Amino acid sequence: MKTAEEHLIHEKIAVPDASPRLSRPRLLKLLAENVACCNATIVNGRAGTGKTALAADFARHAGRLVSWYKVDAADSDLRMFCEYLSTTVRGQRLSIDAERLLQITETVESDRAELLAEALVFQLSEGKSEPLLIVIEDLHLVYDADWVVPFFRRLLPLLPADVHLLITCRSLPPAPLWRLRSKQMLRVLEETELAFSLEEVIALFETYGLVAEAARIAWDQTNGRAATVADFAATPGRAGRAFADSLLSLKCSTLSSLSGQTPDFQT
Repeated sequence: MKTAEEHLIHEKIAVPDASPRLSRPRLLKLLAENVACCNATIVNGRAGTGKTALAADFARHAGRLVSWYKVDAADSDLRMFCEYLSTTVRGQRLSIDAERLLQITETVESDRAELLAEALVFQLSEGKSEPLLIVIEDLHLVYDADWVVPFFRRLLPLLPADVHLLITCRSLPPAPLWRLRSKQMLRVLEETELAFSLEEVIALFETYGLVAEAARIAWDQTNGRAATVADFAATPGRAGRAFADSLLSLKCSTLSSLSGQTPDFQT
C-alpha cells in the first residue's frame, strides 16, 4: 500500500547537492542579516542571475535546519502546494500535521487561504525546536493562483521568531506581499545586488587559473550576470580569446591614432 507521500517528486523538496564554485560572502552576509532582523527574504531576479545557487549555498551556511521546496506550475493547486510544503517542513518539524493541513485545503475556498496559513503557523509554534530556514524556490510560477496573496499575506507577519522564509522568484510577488517590507517584515534582494562584482569575477576566474585581466574583460561583457560569467570562465579558450581580442583592439586603436596625427615638419 502506498504512503501518502510516495507520489511526490522528492527532488523538489531536497536541497540541491551542487555547491557553487565560488561562495559569495557579500551576499551570504546580507542574507544572514535578514534572518536576524525580519521574517522573510525575497531573492528576485531573472533566469541566470544566481538565485538558486545563492539560496542553496546559504542553506549550507545558515547554521539552522533547512526545508526546501521547488515550486512547479502544477503546484498552483492549493492542495498540491500544501502537500509539498507541509512534507518538507515536517522533515524538520515533527509538530507539523500534514493531514490536518490538507483537510483545511478541502474545506475552505482558496481565497480564504489565510486559514491554512494560520494553521501552519500554529503548528510551527508548537513545542521547542531548532531554528528553521524554509526555502521556496520559483514562487513566481504560481502567482496567478488566487490563494497566493491571502496565504502569504497572513503567513509572513505571523511566522515564529525561529523560522525564516526565503523565497526565490523571477519577478516580485503581487503588491500586497512585497509591500510588507515597509513594515520591516520582509527584505528584498534585487537582481542588481545578485550581479557579480569585479572582485568576485576575479576570484572566480582565479579558480580556473585565469588572469585578472581576462576577468575584467568578462565583467565588462557580461555585466556581472552570474550564469554568463560562469560560462565565460568555464568555456575553454573563451577568456583567452577575449583577452587577445582586447589587446588587438587596443593595438589597432593606438596605431589608428598615431596614423591620424599630422607630422611636424618644423625644425
